[in-house]
Amino acid sequence: MSLSKPDNSIEQRLDRLESTEEIRQLVAKYSLSLDMRDLDAHVNLFAPDIRVSREHTGRAHLKRWLDDTLRLQFTGTSHHTGNHIIEFDGINHAHGVVYSKNEHETGDEWVIMQMLYWDNYQRIDNQWLFRRRLPCYWYATDLNQPPVGDLKMRWPDREAYSGAFHDLFPSWQDFWQNPPDQSEPEVAAPAPLGQFLETLRDGAADPKIRVR
Repeated sequence: MSLSKPDNSIEQRLDRLESTEEIRQLVAKYSLSLDMRDLDAHVNLFAPDIRVSREHTGRAHLKRWLDDTLRLQFTGTSHHTGNHIIEFDGINHAHGVVYSKNEHETGDEWVIMQMLYWDNYQRIDNQWLFRRRLPCYWYATDLNQPPVGDLKMRWPDREAYSGAFHDLFPSWQDFWQNPPDQSEPEVAAPAPLGQFLETLRDGAADPKIRVR
């Protein structure tokens, strides 16, 4: 399947539409199963050999890690997703970005969060699954304390730190480091079809994410 021009056959176009909708449903299922603590349903949204740590792979290890994390840190959560962009790397592989606005009951505080996921999806046995989710955070703070200033990740009883919300896209730093002069600004050519995210990324490396 060529990525340089649109697929022309009805079968290919229909498969792309169905795949796009299935991936969007995959993201919605992620939020619901996580918030309702159905960890079996949740881990089955990931590839069977999903990497959990340097030492462990597989859904069973992912389920154990989630169980430990959720019981230790959160009484309840709610994940609200949107702004989902999906691009295909072939018939059975895709990547995407999706925004997530989240709320967490943690102890006696109510922590709100804004973040995005950089996702890789893979179709395995005719089902689209997560191959990887890279969480990039902008802020986390108590509901009554706006996260103005630096170090916007402010969890209770933990040292504040910076998230990686903007690190996927070099345009953020370029914008602030290069104010315009008085000349007419240049406008780059539009991104090639199906390469909007890769064009925005401009070869940037994946950020190193601090585990919350």
